[in-house]
Amino acid sequence: MATEREQVNYEVAIANRILAEMGLAIGPLSSLGHASMRVPSRPDTFVVKGRGYAVDALAAITPEQMVLCDADGNLLDGPPGSSQCYEVKLHSSIYRSRPDVSSIVHVHPRYTVVMSVLGATLRPMCREGMELVRLPLPVFPHNKLILTEEDGVAVAAELDGSTALLLHGHGAITTGRSLGQAVMNMAHLEEQAKMNWYAYCAAGPDYPAVPDEMLEESFGQPAPTTLPHFGHVSAEGTASAISGAYTYYATIAARDLTPPT
Repeated sequence: MATEREQVNYEVAIANRILAEMGLAIGPLSSLGHASMRVPSRPDTFVVKGRGYAVDALAAITPEQMVLCDADGNLLDGPPGSSQCYEVKLHSSIYRSRPDVSSIVHVHPRYTVVMSVLGATLRPMCREGMELVRLPLPVFPHNKLILTEEDGVAVAAELDGSTALLLHGHGAITTGRSLGQAVMNMAHLEEQAKMNWYAYCAAGPDYPAVPDEMLEESFGQPAPTTLPHFGHVSAEGTASAISGAYTYYATIAARDLTPPT
């Protein structure tokens, strides 16, 4: 029977691969970015993508290449010759300050990057991820790598209670109660950034967005399974858009991996 660590390693490896499959870490960005997850039975530790491999790319990462870190980002366990990701303090500092966060993702998606440099506030332009950008997202006003304890603490403070944080010209950070949620929050954030970029190019910096009253109307709708014509469908048996998309990409990402048993 698989150990908890083996299962977490597998799930984190899949999440990193999904970031590549979704186009968030491809081409010159292939080795840039990382997903992490707390170890459920030891929430003061987390598993994250390691570094120091002959092929160091998110699309090719394997469960055996994951590393275990403590709450300060120190390496506890990993393959010989490996190290934590360089920006491990980003993860450790957020985990320490946010007990509600179980997973963290950091990548450099292109539309998110360019909109942060333009200084344009991301606004709701489509349904996917509209809740992420309903209010202006916090922005870390630096382009540097998050390498030191001071950098990590500053990032965590800027994130505060938000689900996402933009890093000026340096991508974004998203959090979640699960790996699937953290990854899909990043995918949806980039979708909103792309739509904002299109609107910015088409109509200038004062482009319109979905008005708040329409957002409120959407957020106030009943769950489909509570409606009489869906009475035969259980809420538990209906996959959400997040779980459906994540499961699809997880299937693709795991094509050459053997699940722990």
